[in-house]
Amino acid sequence: MARQFNRMVALRYRDFRYLWFGEMLSTAGMQMQLFAVNWHVFELLRGQSFTVYVFGHALDMASEAFGLGLLGLARVIPILLFGLAGGLLADRFERRRVMIAMRLLAVLVAAGLALLTLSDRISVGMIYILTASSAAAIALDFPARQSIEANLVEARHLSNAISLNMLVTKIATILGPALAGLLAATVDIGLVYAIGAAAFLAAAASTAGIRQRGKRLNGAQFNWRTLALGIRFTFRKRIIMGTMLLDFFATLLASSRTMLPIVAGDILGMGAAGYGLLATAQPVGGLLAGLLLSLRAELKRQGVVFLVCVAVYGLATAIFGISTGFVLSYVVFAMTGAADIISSVIRGTIRQLMTPDKLRGRMVAVNMLFFMTGPQLGELRAGLAASILGAPLAIFSGGLAAALLAGWVAWRFPSIRRYNNAADLKRQPLR
Repeated sequence: MARQFNRMVALRYRDFRYLWFGEMLSTAGMQMQLFAVNWHVFELLRGQSFTVYVFGHALDMASEAFGLGLLGLARVIPILLFGLAGGLLADRFERRRVMIAMRLLAVLVAAGLALLTLSDRISVGMIYILTASSAAAIALDFPARQSIEANLVEARHLSNAISLNMLVTKIATILGPALAGLLAATVDIGLVYAIGAAAFLAAAASTAGIRQRGKRLNGAQFNWRTLALGIRFTFRKRIIMGTMLLDFFATLLASSRTMLPIVAGDILGMGAAGYGLLATAQPVGGLLAGLLLSLRAELKRQGVVFLVCVAVYGLATAIFGISTGFVLSYVVFAMTGAADIISSVIRGTIRQLMTPDKLRGRMVAVNMLFFMTGPQLGELRAGLAASILGAPLAIFSGGLAAALLAGWVAWRFPSIRRYNNAADLKRQPLR
């Protein structure tokens, strides 16, 4: 046991523990809200359809699939609008305060969803608006949250800190949907939103307990010049950009989480509780992989591991799309979570170690535009494809395309394939 704790060395830092606990609460609240919003829209639009005309031909489209896909659009627009501004906030102001403010904004959004639902005044349009507001809070919070990790632990323990943060988010991503599913099946879904609001409030309180204030980086003024400096830095580091682009296109092609209500409700014949259980599969896989990574001293041949994980993510998604049994669906969906967290740790370590602290917030903001917009645009793509072709074919084709993309990148970019570990970054700058 002592040896395990030694390997979870980042937990020795008091401020990191406060961040870690706050992250668990915030993620749990976010996942409960995500579950509730997806199921709520599915229930409000279930069984409806509409017809569109393309070049004179009528196409019947399922409203529930299209409506779920539009949730991806509602989430991606605020990220595009506010993501880079969030990077400037993280580099200009105290990162702890930025996080507290954004989590309090998340409290207001979740409370609004709860009140409107419990008073029976909610509509699909209002859900989209509040979902967009929540996405704006995430876009402004995320760069500060990612950047502050390097201020709370020593550089040699940063990889362990990233692994532990991903580990606790996976725990929260398991507990959030599971609890939300049980509640949605037995009580008003408005209570799910209310509990999410309480979790966000507790997360803000935990973040306030961090003593380390970090440096005020006064050079990061709110203007295009300072923003462009961070963008240029990120684009010139080819290994950073290469991993960002692969992550973006893989999730654009293979994202399928928003389709879970259709998979659970229409394909597997399960209700809200079954949807909540299926939603835990991806984070369970991520939890197991994250636990393994947190107990390892070092991960070798990280470039190859990264590419293999992206390929596994795509292939497992393809199988998930054509599966008609709950056990197989759960296992392969869990595999996507395991592959995703391993590749995320590798990407995160490379980014943090290669970026100066004064630019870290803006680098994270640029990265956020890739790894957050990819899945959300992917959900929109999946929703459009599923409304025409059906969910199974839409999910299968996207997963297969992502796996083929990983193979092409492995062949076309040998520098990513040859990357070994953090020691490579110290020996030579990887462009």
